[in-house]
Amino acid sequence: MKTQVLGDGVAAMMLASNADKLPNHTISVVHPDNAPMARDHMLGFWNMDGLDLAVDSSRASWSNWAIITNTNKSVLHSEKHAYHIMHKANYLQNCRNKAEEHGVDFIEQADMTTDGRSLTFDSRPPTASNNAILQHFIGQEVEVDKPVFDTSTAILMDFRVDQSEGMHFIYLLPYSPTQALVESTLFTTTVLEREFYTNAIETYLLDHYGASIIDVIHEEQGVIPMGALSPHDSKIPGIGANAGAIRPASGYTFVFIHQQIQRAIEASKQGKPLRFKRPHKSVDVWMDAVLLTVLRNWPQQGPKLFARMAASLTGDEFVQFMSGHANWRLRFKVIMAMPKLPFIKGVSKHIFQRPQKVVS
Repeated sequence: MKTQVLGDGVAAMMLASNADKLPNHTISVVHPDNAPMARDHMLGFWNMDGLDLAVDSSRASWSNWAIITNTNKSVLHSEKHAYHIMHKANYLQNCRNKAEEHGVDFIEQADMTTDGRSLTFDSRPPTASNNAILQHFIGQEVEVDKPVFDTSTAILMDFRVDQSEGMHFIYLLPYSPTQALVESTLFTTTVLEREFYTNAIETYLLDHYGASIIDVIHEEQGVIPMGALSPHDSKIPGIGANAGAIRPASGYTFVFIHQQIQRAIEASKQGKPLRFKRPHKSVDVWMDAVLLTVLRNWPQQGPKLFARMAASLTGDEFVQFMSGHANWRLRFKVIMAMPKLPFIKGVSKHIFQRPQKVVS
């Protein structure tokens, strides 16, 4: 069957690299008309089964990662599930190389007509609801003036920064004692001026490392919508983030795109129609919705919530929870670690709040 994917980002290219597993589908990847210019940025993920191509594409990895507040520091460890970082452009090129080996076509304009003998999937970004919480950031790969970074440990969240605009943390991946990717990240409904993020990075490095930036090697920025999202085009079935792959309360997406595609491939092998379903369990989506309600209404609770979760879990458990492999024992462990009053209030407010209108 002729199968085309609109968009040439991670989801489309990951599917294309697996084209050999779909022998009954002739796959084409379509670069959308008027698509924005592709920009390289870094993608982080925990190593899970089946992510060999991503691991091979990675620039660096860490078996330790930390979550830090003003009063607590948790360092988690996993030998099996190291945290990796890779250049998106490098991964996409490696996917394309495999896809071309499997006979995938890359075209500039799609024939969107359907006649029962062809399929089209849309991998373009989904639509966020009005006033949705956004994960927005600016990251800089920097060189500093002295060797201060501990290269054994990635810092996923350091909340020792200005919290006046909402939940705010620094994400720091040390490549060497003097070089790191440093991102200023917020979970709020409003994107801020560039200077807020860059000043936060500079101040953080000075306050907590006594270091000054001598060179900005690379800069990137992003905005990830969180919570319930709507399809880019309701008439075209989605894939990737456009089919619900974004984890609602974390923005973590890469491993869920992989899960979504692998499950679709396995279903196709069993004779079922190719379809890309939301990879998250309903209970996890509900828990995420409650967390987002708490962060929206009581953002000052954010550092405490993430710190308590990290302190209560092993490294392997943390990865399992973040990657959608939690069982009820693990979910209960996370729930019991949370401060009870904010979550009771969050559950109540989530149940009675009105749905947000979708921005067209």
